Amino acid sequence: MIVLGILTTLFVPASAQNNVIDEVVWVVGDEAILKSDVEQSRIEMQTMGQRMEGDPYCVIPEQLAIQKLFLHQAAIDSVEVTDAAVFQEVEDRINFYIQQIGSKEKMEEYFNKTTPQIRETLFDVIKNQNLIEEVKHNLVKDIKVTPAQVRRFYREQPEDSIPFIPTTYEVQLLSVAPKVSQEEIERVKNELRDYTEQINSGKAQFSTLALLHSQDRLSAQQGGELGFMSRMELVPEFANVAFNLTDPNTVSKIVESEYGFHIIQMVEKRGDRMNVRHILLKPRVSDEELMAALNLADSIMMDVNDGKYTFEQAVTAYSSDKDTRSNYGIMMNAKQDSEYAGTSRFELKDLPSEVAKQVASLNVGEMTKPFIMVNTKGKEVVAVVKLKNQINGHRASMQDDYQQLQDMLVEKRSEEHVNEWIREMQKKTYVRINEEWRNCEFKYPGWIKE
Repeated sequence: MIVLGILTTLFVPASAQNNVIDEVVWVVGDEAILKSDVEQSRIEMQTMGQRMEGDPYCVIPEQLAIQKLFLHQAAIDSVEVTDAAVFQEVEDRINFYIQQIGSKEKMEEYFNKTTPQIRETLFDVIKNQNLIEEVKHNLVKDIKVTPAQVRRFYREQPEDSIPFIPTTYEVQLLSVAPKVSQEEIERVKNELRDYTEQINSGKAQFSTLALLHSQDRLSAQQGGELGFMSRMELVPEFANVAFNLTDPNTVSKIVESEYGFHIIQMVEKRGDRMNVRHILLKPRVSDEELMAALNLADSIMMDVNDGKYTFEQAVTAYSSDKDTRSNYGIMMNAKQDSEYAGTSRFELKDLPSEVAKQVASLNVGEMTKPFIMVNTKGKEVVAVVKLKNQINGHRASMQDDYQQLQDMLVEKRSEEHVNEWIREMQKKTYVRINEEWRNCEFKYPGWIKE
């Protein structure tokens, strides 16, 4: 974190609402902080199970005041964030709430607001968050450190402050997709044609059929809705059909993608983003087809072990996993919350569970026997995994972990710079705090000017 976390007053669950006699408790510049703002934030944090160090009636108004400093700077600097990006975050947040609470109706009941009202409130909150992050980014974007500074930083760290780097793995994957019979494909297509007929004839609603039958279970819970997405966020075959829909009452033709077969219906279009609902069906793989894929993978591995070709050559020739085939099977870490996102390094917890179980028992250079797993597209495949490299857990060192140490120093310098900026802004900004709200140990004591 560059500075302290952003605390946002969103809305209070209906079950937690109470009557607060409102008053202005802080003034920052020409912006007021109300007692109700503080109380709503406190209840929201309590409802979400967030812990807070210190008195909430000191911590929360200070954080709200800091937000106002950043938003004031955003206005001065004419910082802008695109509405399209905010809209997408709003939809992602709403989808998250629906998933956690159970349904759109339950979400509305929980927050005592309609979905459009929730969307409107979220838009303002998220836009402000993005403006604040953009101001922070502008403050620290030019901070650079030299190798000499990183070495000095490392030498000055107490032993117990040097981060422990967990064991990481580099993994290669060969995947063999079982062949699916044409009869099974036709069965799936006929089922989708039947759903289309039911929808077009008025016998059933698309959302009801999606809830009952779609094998994309996450969207099925929302009647098949995916939320607002851009063309680039969808696989090409799906996007090409979805973005050509213009009539909300029309059901698309059957679309095949790497996930299976779909039918699609337009819900709403906003600029370059569209919300559609879909029904996904995946052809079933028979036991015979799985066994044939296992036998093929076993035969390939026998040839590798006999030296007829390398594992990398086998991946290029036989692997059905397009994400790794062109990279000699090397898996890339796509978990956004991982420290190693975008690299070929994984902690065990970041690997697919079936792969992690296999990797845990391998030595570097060893391969597994063929095993069945569900890939990232939700399909059963036969896989062989090779452990390419393993870096055991250790205290960070200049030799092996320079990048992590460099990141630590940049983050430290960035936090110091932002903290200093806040202190300077305190000196320049008019601040008034009601007498009964002053008896606090603030993180930044300069709010009260004697």
